[in-house]
Amino acid sequence: MSRTQDLPPSASSLALSLRDLGYSLETAVADIVDNSITSAANWVGIVCDLSLPEPALCILDDGCGMTEEELILAMRHGGKGPLASRSESDLGRFGLGLKTASFSQCRQLTVASRKSGVLAGAEWDLDSVVTQDSWTISILDEQDLASVPGIELLTDQGTLVVWRKLDRLFEEGAGHCRDEIVNGKLAVLRDHLSLVFHRFLSGEIGGKRLTLKVNGHDLKPFDPFCRPKSTPLPKDTIKIDGSKIEFRPYILPHFSRLTPKEYDFYKSRSDFISNQGAYVYRNGRLMAWGDWFRLVPKGEATKLGRVQIDFPSALDEAWTIDIKKSRAHPPRVVREHLRQILPKITGAAVRIHKGRGQKLFQEAESPIWERYADYGQIRYAINRSHPIICALLEQLDENGGKTMIALIEAIAASLPMDMLYSDYSSDPKAISAKDTDASEALDRLRALRLGLFQNSPFAPDQFVRIVQSTRLFDSHMSLVEQFAKGEIE
Repeated sequence: MSRTQDLPPSASSLALSLRDLGYSLETAVADIVDNSITSAANWVGIVCDLSLPEPALCILDDGCGMTEEELILAMRHGGKGPLASRSESDLGRFGLGLKTASFSQCRQLTVASRKSGVLAGAEWDLDSVVTQDSWTISILDEQDLASVPGIELLTDQGTLVVWRKLDRLFEEGAGHCRDEIVNGKLAVLRDHLSLVFHRFLSGEIGGKRLTLKVNGHDLKPFDPFCRPKSTPLPKDTIKIDGSKIEFRPYILPHFSRLTPKEYDFYKSRSDFISNQGAYVYRNGRLMAWGDWFRLVPKGEATKLGRVQIDFPSALDEAWTIDIKKSRAHPPRVVREHLRQILPKITGAAVRIHKGRGQKLFQEAESPIWERYADYGQIRYAINRSHPIICALLEQLDENGGKTMIALIEAIAASLPMDMLYSDYSSDPKAISAKDTDASEALDRLRALRLGLFQNSPFAPDQFVRIVQSTRLFDSHMSLVEQFAKGEIE
């Protein structure tokens, strides 16, 4: 007959192993911010003071705080596990985040919390755990708490998390190099938090705006759906075990509808090609993004498509949420529903591009380029009926005309489509024609007038329309109108 035996894990081995779950600084801090939001905090401050003899990173909030008993439970590994019932505002999952996130960056974790005016504190020291091979924490007394960095910032209620012995944060450098590297990581942290918690920062979740600061700088929400300039598609809902999952598709605006400042902001923060796809939120917190879950390939045609997917914590098991809360794999029913609505999303995204293209082709009565769709094949050709082409052909003899036709057909056939696609996909606003000064523009206008009309009279409006079709004078249209009216020569 078998017998049972307790077999607790080695504290030393397991504690060191838990450091390597794959946290980055930004995902680790986000895990701590989750706890602050769960505790109904109105503001969260993150301070990394590199000037201290022993540098520390502090995360402070004004949430409900914890009693000593609650704090000890929070410091326990697996204190409130995945099977525990959680409220809609609870962003926790495994009861491991505070510890695993902290130890991924530091070797000493101190937590001080004040509730109902009573201050409590506890501390994990990884070196002590390894040396003693024991899961032993220190319960801090009043004197210990007085020396904790940032303790003076703790208000009448709230919680302070302090990371010391920051070996992982500083592992890539020392001295001035260290500070530069850390400041670079803090910049990434700010961008990450402003995206992951953008719905809390904007007040969309819970009806109140969360204030989030990094070294005193307020974070602004970064909305990956570019609202209100994006185009929303109809919302859809499905249920799994009585819990709702909501789908809200959006089509981002064509870059031409964004101001230069807006475009640069979105381009620097959210590359359109790589970040298309589903954005998965659990209780309003962004968990994973930029993925079509292999249902369709990422490409230029779909780069403006985004889908906001919301699910409650009751469906964590179905979504296989990981400890870092940075990965979410949709259950089969969600994938199938997403597959059904994807044609609407991709179709609308494609129409944004095609609609813009058609508008450009219609801006002049006789565009220089024409688009043809023949039996499913798309090609572009130079318009032989354009007034400039016609005027030039009239001035050439038969052989010269044939050579001219061969040239324009060669130009059309040799368009560097791969290069254009690559450049347009990565940075469409960087593609522009060579800008000319006013003097060079006037020389070109004189040459066009001579080639089109010789010295004969012409209608100013007609000349302006022809000039517009060339796109050579987009930055000098007032000069074009003055020239056409004969106000300048």
